[in-house]
Amino acid sequence: MKTAKDHIIFPLDVPDPDIARSLVTRLADDVGMFKIGLELFIRSGPELVRWIVRAGNAKVFLDLKLHDIPATVKRAMAQVADLGVYFATVHCGESRSMLKAAVEGAGGRVNVLGVTVLTSVSAADVATAGYRDDYSQDVRRLVLKKAAMAMDAGCCGVVCSGEEVQSIKTTFGPEFQAVTPGIRMADRSVSGDDQARVVTPAMAIRRGADYLVIGRPIRDAADPQAAARAVAGEIQGALDAASPKGRDVG
Repeated sequence: MKTAKDHIIFPLDVPDPDIARSLVTRLADDVGMFKIGLELFIRSGPELVRWIVRAGNAKVFLDLKLHDIPATVKRAMAQVADLGVYFATVHCGESRSMLKAAVEGAGGRVNVLGVTVLTSVSAADVATAGYRDDYSQDVRRLVLKKAAMAMDAGCCGVVCSGEEVQSIKTTFGPEFQAVTPGIRMADRSVSGDDQARVVTPAMAIRRGADYLVIGRPIRDAADPQAAARAVAGEIQGALDAASPKGRDVG
């Protein structure tokens, strides 16, 4: 059964594998999954992934955001599937065939997520990139367009901001997974923040997010374990409020 902490994906956004291992050891009982991105993977390679998988306390999300010709993406995803990770990402990009190739390469051994529009991307960025006005004026429409491509190609879900997750669930149904980065705690700000579309854990859960990528609010806390538990508490509160029992009480 999925618990509150299982909704938490903690990104190992550190350059040193020893620091990553220390964080895994410290947080393995308080988060559901660890995310490994480009920086750490380039430094540490598959061995760190295998080490976390063998540890067994939490799952692994390999966030490489593959984006290449379909044949290359298919072969790369097959290699990812050999590592035993739970989630892996591919950019929705411009072509359904690339997404379909990623799913074929996964062979049912890893859950493929399509990356829609990065949470660091603003409406102004979308306009500058040359998208039509209806997409730049309403980024949600672009996210839904890319999510439709991902679903049609067989992806299990998408990565999207908390601003779009409710529309994703309404449009594509509860089984289509929504992984939401750009999570920030309501009572604190983050210096040097590069996220443009952010929500709190409770907001994301209420809107239907299945998993929350939460890094700096936990990593930069004086006590990361306590911070992770506080996030899990906020998630549990949102889940309780959304349950039939919670609604009856309220």
